[in-house]
Amino acid sequence: MESFENVLDGVGPRLRRLRQERGTTLAELAASTGISVSTLSRLEAGQRRPTLELLLPLAHAHQVQLDELVDAPPTGDPRIHARPIKREDGAVMIPLTRRPGGLQAYKQIVPAGWPGREPDPRTHEGYDWMYVLSGRIRLLLGDKDLLLAEGEVAEFDTRIPHWFSNPGPGSAEMLCLYGPQGERLHVRARSK
Repeated sequence: MESFENVLDGVGPRLRRLRQERGTTLAELAASTGISVSTLSRLEAGQRRPTLELLLPLAHAHQVQLDELVDAPPTGDPRIHARPIKREDGAVMIPLTRRPGGLQAYKQIVPAGWPGREPDPRTHEGYDWMYVLSGRIRLLLGDKDLLLAEGEVAEFDTRIPHWFSNPGPGSAEMLCLYGPQGERLHVRARSK
């Protein structure tokens, strides 16, 4: 309940700031929302609790989403309870799937210069797919040395010797799907 109270307490100052940033008077805002000047003034001063019937027209008038207007804490997807896994080498992996076996999905964040050692390609059973969200990833795959940039993807059989790193300059983020024992990811649409 304490965080709920903090959210409500912050609405008034946020409403005042939004109105002032737009150069709008209380009278102009009252005319566009149908809310009286005195009610708007009390809301901004924190003397009146914000209600949904007051906040909806204000969000519309300020052209912001309701959650932005109240600055509610993020709730995330209730189906996913992602607990980041911080590895000793500095990488962070956030699991996006929870079922045992089968395809596993992770968001992986690696700092610049990761993993901080010479290339050491490895093989194992399985199939991998990686999509670079931001930064750059160097992928050694068999005899290929690839530099993947934001928006690029690699899909490969993990029985091929492979190794990847972040050449920098900043951190890199990627989505990784790992399939068990040769289970291939099925790409339905490919550009020619």
